Parts: sequence; C-alpha cells; structure tokens
Amino acid sequence: MKKFWQLMLTAMLAVLLLAACGSDSKKEETPADENQSGEESKTEQQSADTTSYPYTLTDATDEEITFEQAPETVISLIPSNTEILFGIDAGDQVIAVTENDDFPEEVTELDTVGDFTVNVEKVISLQPEAVFAHEMMMGSNEEGLKQIRDAGIPVIVVPNAGTFEETYETIELIGQVMDKNVEANQIVEDMKTKIADIEKKAADITDKKRVFVENSDAPEIYTPGTGTFPQQFLDMIHAENIVTEEGWIMISPETIVDENPDVILAMYSYIPNVVENIKTRDGFDAVTAIKEDQVIQLDEDITSRTGPRLADGLELFAKAVYPEVFGE
Repeated sequence: MKKFWQLMLTAMLAVLLLAACGSDSKKEETPADENQSGEESKTEQQSADTTSYPYTLTDATDEEITFEQAPETVISLIPSNTEILFGIDAGDQVIAVTENDDFPEEVTELDTVGDFTVNVEKVISLQPEAVFAHEMMMGSNEEGLKQIRDAGIPVIVVPNAGTFEETYETIELIGQVMDKNVEANQIVEDMKTKIADIEKKAADITDKKRVFVENSDAPEIYTPGTGTFPQQFLDMIHAENIVTEEGWIMISPETIVDENPDVILAMYSYIPNVVENIKTRDGFDAVTAIKEDQVIQLDEDITSRTGPRLADGLELFAKAVYPEVFGE
C-alpha cells in the first residue's frame, strides 16, 4: 500500500510538473535559451561518457577507494571481471589473471597469480595500480586481499551479481574505474537488445517444455532451483524447471526419471562424453528427453559468468530448449 501511494504521489507531481512546463512552453524560446540548452546537454553527455577524477567508490566490503586517475595496470582475480575488462577495451591494462581465465584467448598469454587461492606475494610483487577481486572470494581469500591492501594496492571487491540488472551495474562500475564508460554502456545496451529480442520470440510460446539442468555428474548430481541464473534463463524463455526448491541442490537420478523432463541441459565439461553418460544412466531410457534425443551440453562459462557474454548464455538456453523457435 505504501508503495502504491508513493507511485500516486509521483504521478501527481509529474502532472503538476508537466502543467508548469506546458505553461512555460507557450513563451517563445530565444536563441540564447537554445544555446544554453545545447551547452547543458553537451556537458551532461561529457559527464556520462567520462569519469570525473578523483573518483571514489564503495565496494562490496564497504571499503571506500579513491582513484586520482584511471589505473594503467590492473590484475583480475576472477574470469567474469577479466571478460568485462577486455570487453570494455581495457585489456591492455591487464597484466595478470588467474589460472581459471580462458577468455578472450589473449588472456592465456598473461602472467597468472593463482587459481581459486590468490598468490598474494606475486600480486604484490607485480605492483598493479588496482586489483579487481570479487565478493564470492571473500571466504577463502579475505586475509590475502587485506595483505594486498596493506601493501598500498587498491583492491576493488566487485559485488555478486544475481540478476541481469546487477550484472549491468558491475560492467558499469568497472567501466567507471577504468574511464571506459562509453564502452561499458555499449556492452549493456547490446546485452539488453539481445535479451529483448529473445523475450519477444519467447512471448509466443504457449506449450512450455519441462527442463532439467544439471551442473555435475552422478553420483552427486547438482541442479539449480529458484533464485539462480539458470532459473532466470528458463523463466525468460517460458520453460518450466522440474526443480522447485531454492538454490543449488543435490538430486537423485530416480527423481529425474520420475519428473520426466522434455529437455536435459548439462552445464559442465570436466568429464568426457557428458551427453552419452547421461543417456546411458540406469532407467533414463524411459525419460522423454532421452527418447527424443534432447540432451544438450552447454558451455558453463558462457552460461554462468556474470559479464558481457551472459546474454549469449540466455541465447544458448533458448536455442537448446526451443530450437524450433530460436533456431539451432
């Protein structure tokens, strides 16, 4: 109810503002007014396109960080940050990444500073002007990141992104730090355009397919439920997840058979012959997805990294579940 009244108040104020603007618009605009209006628009555009330094941000750990200028050398400690940095044309400033980074291809030629555990000493020895970390690292790397900060190197802990909107904010944040606002905004707009096109096509889907998504092989099969990106993907393409529990859960092969999904999506590649392994599980020959050869392996990096390729991840889901709508 409170939100309703806030919306009503906002609407009323908007009407009053429009009325006032309508009254003022009856007066003829002078050339001076036109020039002033143009200058204001130009200033606003410049402000949106460039970062005003000194630039201060508050990261996911409530740490306040100030940059006097865009960092010329940075280290990325998670693949999603790396993909964003290269996506916004700041790849030349990246001097090191982790052993988990594999996209774009040129990152494989860079120096590495650990995998899931950061090599703190090496990071400090490289003396970057900024380090891009991530909130999901805090449990195992919090002390190490503190050591890097204590060495005088700014560490930006990027917040977890649980939605597309939060992913856009992450891209824009990194763009602001690196003074690559135009590039960051363009990535966001391109993502929004692709997503809008997918959702437009999905709007005509009435016969929803039931889908099972798995993130690991038997005997410990993990699957995403509500509150996960795969669930958002399925919602956006009008598909039904056979799992209704929240978060990532372990599920038995028997339950999968009982739920009888139309499509099975495998989001992992750490073992060979993923699709064949699923097809030959005991009892799976009775599952519709097996009978109709609808077991598809997806690139887990594209479908899980919260960066520029996340919209491509949605497209992979769409084409896998509804090839008749979105094409192979």
